[in-house]
Amino acid sequence: MLKKHAILISTGLSIIFIVIASLLYPGGSIHDVNSVGFDWTKNFMSNLFGSKALNGADNPARIWAVIGMVFHSLTYMLFFVNVSTKIPHLGSAKIVKYLGLSNLIFIVLIATPLHDLMLPITSTIFLAGLFYITVFVLKSRLTVFKFLCVICLLLYYFTIALYGFGYVELLAIMQKVTFLFSLVLILGLEYNTTKEDFLPKQQS
Repeated sequence: MLKKHAILISTGLSIIFIVIASLLYPGGSIHDVNSVGFDWTKNFMSNLFGSKALNGADNPARIWAVIGMVFHSLTYMLFFVNVSTKIPHLGSAKIVKYLGLSNLIFIVLIATPLHDLMLPITSTIFLAGLFYITVFVLKSRLTVFKFLCVICLLLYYFTIALYGFGYVELLAIMQKVTFLFSLVLILGLEYNTTKEDFLPKQQS
């Protein structure tokens, strides 16, 4: 039971702890250091991980955000490991599996002062894994997931572009949209696909 629903449990715990962190965040954003609380449209997730909030107050949200990030990292790792068992090509399956395992290490470090360095690393690892998965989904009979995988990739590319060009206002919103969409895709692929679904159409 626990193993079967490990990804769902990990996802749920991640969301719960991050929401708790957002409720405890004292205030301050890049737009207004005197703002009160955490604004999901203006604050970044990384604001929750500082020892001090942007308004200068001690940040009691930090420990809850770190715990949430640990479970978020665990969700990604479990997903990549599980989906790798469904991929028919052994070499690609191993790559997806090891990308998931390596991403666990780097994504946890996002919650540290190494955030600016870890973000492009974890994004690259996740996108590489998602790209591999998308290739096999596109070859399969999983019609709905073909669209969802492509949309998820585009959302990530768009969000990364916003980050690179410094469009912080829209980036704060897209960060959460991409985060939630990727979790929906992960849960969908985990609980609504089988190994047979990933076989190319002519082999199914």
